[in-house]
Amino acid sequence: MLASTRILKQGLGFLGLIACLFSCITPFQPDTVRVEPMLIVDGQITDQPGPYTVRLTRTSDYSIKSVNLLEPGATVVIADNLGNQETLNEQSPGGVYQTSASGLRGVPGRRYTLTIQTRAGKRYVSESEVMPAAPPIQKLYYESNYAPATGIASQRQTWAVYLDTKDPDTLGNYYKWNWTHYEMPTACKKTFVASGNYYTGISCCSDCWDITRCYTCVNINSDANINGKAISRQPITDVPFTSFSRYYLEVEQQALSKSAYQFWKRVQQLTGNTGGLFDVAPSSVPGNMKCTTTPGEPVYGYFGAVGISVSYLYVDRSTGQGGPNLDLPTVIPYPTNPSCIVCENSLYRTPNKPRFWTY
Repeated sequence: MLASTRILKQGLGFLGLIACLFSCITPFQPDTVRVEPMLIVDGQITDQPGPYTVRLTRTSDYSIKSVNLLEPGATVVIADNLGNQETLNEQSPGGVYQTSASGLRGVPGRRYTLTIQTRAGKRYVSESEVMPAAPPIQKLYYESNYAPATGIASQRQTWAVYLDTKDPDTLGNYYKWNWTHYEMPTACKKTFVASGNYYTGISCCSDCWDITRCYTCVNINSDANINGKAISRQPITDVPFTSFSRYYLEVEQQALSKSAYQFWKRVQQLTGNTGGLFDVAPSSVPGNMKCTTTPGEPVYGYFGAVGISVSYLYVDRSTGQGGPNLDLPTVIPYPTNPSCIVCENSLYRTPNKPRFWTY
């Protein structure tokens, strides 16, 4: 009896010691890491019709996660080496600047410079870039890819899109490929109805197209090993099987300067890291912008002068194997309030008919 009482007292004493230790621990609150907001520049001029867009943001500290701050009230000017220039108009809600549709247009062979004067009085200037000419896209095509269902994966049907072109005989050509998908929406506004597992929608007031791009894709190449030869079966994208309808795709073949190619190459290396032992260490990617009022101040992003050739492709998905991964149905009741939604022009939607749209 005495032994059990002694053990009980020892146990209670041990628990009391643990409680005391924990009660004496002060939670560690690390100081918030604050960094000076740095300018980020994202824009280019091309030899295609404008308008051209320059986006200005600033980095935020770690207390504001995944957010860059808009940089409104700046004066943004694009100029060439022949004295032609245009001051860009700031768009609402700010931080986005555009040329006019009938304004300055890029010409291959000319040098272009971007100048920024912020509302705070700081001046930033890009290194001048010669705009290269892009060779034409010779062929744009697709091939069906079907993987049947296995024990651990469901069936998968896609269409791989490829491009063929011819590299010029001169050494030192650099390429970047972008794609854009346009599709007319079933409604300009949709609301999910959980009880019925469908959407209710409101129609668009006019023709409208949803825009899909890959904002994280960096698809580049150079003629270092293929100078003057054909570039064949250059991968562009995979088209998903979400419908039996045709899939409309526009592809841009961009001709870059050497410095622009090097910039995107570093971006590609960083975004492609998998966390392996020999991956490139995370770091900022230097661009071609400099702060002339505060020399040495870091500036991120790139302003490029880019030659472009464009082509389009309709992918016929009616022969897809298996069933498409359909979205939930959309029901448009009548009448609706409002009766329709205006199709606003943005990064993700436009009322402007795509240039090669045929249906």
